[in-house]
Amino acid sequence: MKNNKKKILIIGGAGFIGHHLCLRFKDLDYSIKVIDSLSVNNYLSITEKNPKEYPHPKLSKLITTERFNLFKEKDIFINKLDSRDYEDINREILEYDPNIIIHLAAVSHANKSNVDPFNSFDHSLRTLENVLDSSKKLKNLERFIYFSSSMVYGNFDSDFVDENSKCDPIGIYGTLKYCCEKIIKAYSDVFGVQYTIIRPSALYGERCISRRVGQIFIENALNGKDIVINADDNEKLDFTYINDLIHGIIQVIDNKNSVNQTFNITFGEGRNISTLVDILRDFFSDLKVKKKDRDKLMPKRGKLLCDKAKNLINYTPSWNLEKGYSNYIKWYVDFFKRNKENFK
Repeated sequence: MKNNKKKILIIGGAGFIGHHLCLRFKDLDYSIKVIDSLSVNNYLSITEKNPKEYPHPKLSKLITTERFNLFKEKDIFINKLDSRDYEDINREILEYDPNIIIHLAAVSHANKSNVDPFNSFDHSLRTLENVLDSSKKLKNLERFIYFSSSMVYGNFDSDFVDENSKCDPIGIYGTLKYCCEKIIKAYSDVFGVQYTIIRPSALYGERCISRRVGQIFIENALNGKDIVINADDNEKLDFTYINDLIHGIIQVIDNKNSVNQTFNITFGEGRNISTLVDILRDFFSDLKVKKKDRDKLMPKRGKLLCDKAKNLINYTPSWNLEKGYSNYIKWYVDFFKRNKENFK
């Protein structure tokens, strides 16, 4: 049940997850404020100087431009502000006095974190520290919502995990996410800041430029390049379509059972990475696939049980991989055709 009187502040609201959230919030008539520096996985960070991060910079810029166009259509204003600047972010938060803060500002890729840990600390930990410190001053704050990751579990001990499973992250990214979870809980213990922690897994969906595996496979197929699988044959991920994640966040906001809780918000099914290729073949019949050794700093994962979210907040994921990834591919093929002349 929506509550139009709630004021929601989205830190990092112009990114992949953030812009989808904002568009949905606008449809539900929530009062929202968007803060984003546009410098992490966004328009201002896209450059031809780093082809590993942005191998198709013109395409990536067009995708972020479409986010801005959708914001304009929905009359959503982006406050271009760097949340690493304590004075600026503190002023904005106190002036807006939100009921809900959704913290998305972060480096959202494990490989990037391992290559450049300082940048990850700066954009993930520093931003969280600043926003939390401002949050503790708010009298009307009902919830601080933080996006963590399935990477906090590290290597799964079995085919699945739930929220009570041991967290033993490996690499910079997962360790940093788990550290942030602990900091948030400490703020709750010390200052009474009520929180909800979300653990997504293997996200995919329209207008993502973060170089997640689903995006990479589609872009390679569109550009006639080989599909490279860096995983064991039996390795599985819990692929989660963006629409299911957004549905989960709406349920979190609208249900008091989510206060001071941690939730796996995924589809809840471990699938082989090669399944992405099988689905792609329905659209690209001449795919060439290569296999390489897996990254040792990427934990072996699988299914994330979502029973807690289903029972406490009525979370009901509805986009299995065949349905969601096919929808994503169709969008990408259409977008590519409409804009092909612009990124030659």
